[in-house]
Amino acid sequence: MTIRILIIGTGGMANTHAESFARIDGVDLVAGVDTRPDQLAAFCEKHSIANRFATIAEAISWGQFDAVTNVTPDAVHFVTTIPVLAAGKHVLCEKPLATSAADAEAMMVAAQTAGVVNMVNLSYRNGAALQQAAQMVAQGAIGKVRHFEASYLQSWLTQPAWGEWSEQPQWLWRLSTAHGSKGVLGDVGIHILDFATFIAGEAAADVSARLATFDKAPGGVIGDYTLDANDSVTMQIRLEGGALGVVHATRFATGHLNDLRLRIFGDLGGLEVGFENNISHLRACIGEDRLTATWADIDCPPTPSIYERFVAAIRGQSPATPDFARGVMLQRLLDRAEQSAAQAGLVLPV
Repeated sequence: MTIRILIIGTGGMANTHAESFARIDGVDLVAGVDTRPDQLAAFCEKHSIANRFATIAEAISWGQFDAVTNVTPDAVHFVTTIPVLAAGKHVLCEKPLATSAADAEAMMVAAQTAGVVNMVNLSYRNGAALQQAAQMVAQGAIGKVRHFEASYLQSWLTQPAWGEWSEQPQWLWRLSTAHGSKGVLGDVGIHILDFATFIAGEAAADVSARLATFDKAPGGVIGDYTLDANDSVTMQIRLEGGALGVVHATRFATGHLNDLRLRIFGDLGGLEVGFENNISHLRACIGEDRLTATWADIDCPPTPSIYERFVAAIRGQSPATPDFARGVMLQRLLDRAEQSAAQAGLVLPV
């Protein structure tokens, strides 16, 4: 069964999508959509994509595709996804699913009504350590979860790891609410919240959050970009089972290019899960090792990528996870965190 993929949005991350789908047997990249003709042409030439459209309406009218991967900016996920769901196409959408819980819920309902495969690209689900840790917690390896601490650390505002942020639109838009950014909370906060709650196997019950935006340019403006999106976030979270945890994310963590970490503790043991320097790792203190506080490395079998799982779900070979319902749950948590920060860290139910 050949799966024909349409790519909506042809920016930087779209290259990862195109390259990943191209490596899967029985998948054809058949078309691209972008309002920028030069960008679209260059992208399609690079990835040998024959069909090009300026609008989603044109692509739907053509119709020769089975599924969509949506790699547009956050603020337009909703308006670009709803039409293809109405056309009965399977959808993989970049995270966050939307910029509000209301829009995310509407996308979920539309996908359920259409009866199509719907998934959100929480890319760190690809990490072998995350999947192994979640399985161990579900099997009771650490007992009842009691406490956790999680972080997502980036440094691109202090060191030009991926280019000079102050000169490139691909980074500047992430610092501007007028350009659809929810700041570090929406951009990477969603990943660390998924990282923590997926491994714990529990949703958040309530949250308290603080956000900070720092001066980065004279007057807080560079060209068309007002740099008002949050740069750092700290959260306190209580899980449904009663465990307490702290979660934080920042773009000012000098020395950490793109690192995630979770330490989670139960009444029978603890786990340390990391994705650091592009390496996934898992350590555990469980069983008899608890008596001597000994930590041991855990082998983690490889896991299929989100792109492989999306194709497999379309073929009926595996469940469609994480799906839009998961995206909705995370968006509710993000919305509540933002509301809490606006009220000086007031604890709000999720």
